[in-house]
Amino acid sequence: MNATGTVDRPLTHDPQKQAPMTSPAFEPSGSATPNVSISGANRSRQNRTRAMQLIPEALARAHMHDRLREADAERQAARLVAARRMQRRAERVSMRARRALAMAVMH
Repeated sequence: MNATGTVDRPLTHDPQKQAPMTSPAFEPSGSATPNVSISGANRSRQNRTRAMQLIPEALARAHMHDRLREADAERQAARLVAARRMQRRAERVSMRARRALAMAVMH
């Protein structure tokens, strides 16, 4: 089957396999639209698709970075809470010891 593609449904989406664009026969040879090569467009299109394929990876990396930063912040907060709890406990023990010493000296 030798079917040619249309603008809406191209035969292939690969720019390397597409037929080169030619100017129509009814245009004069010195018209305002010069014959340009599309190799630069192909390169930029390939770079764009490569960059677009890497977007999910970059998003995942940013998400993991955010999650690690949140986990570090939570660990630091938990350490701070534990340190304050131990400090209060040490202050209570110290006050008990001072009271016990004062009671022993008074009697």
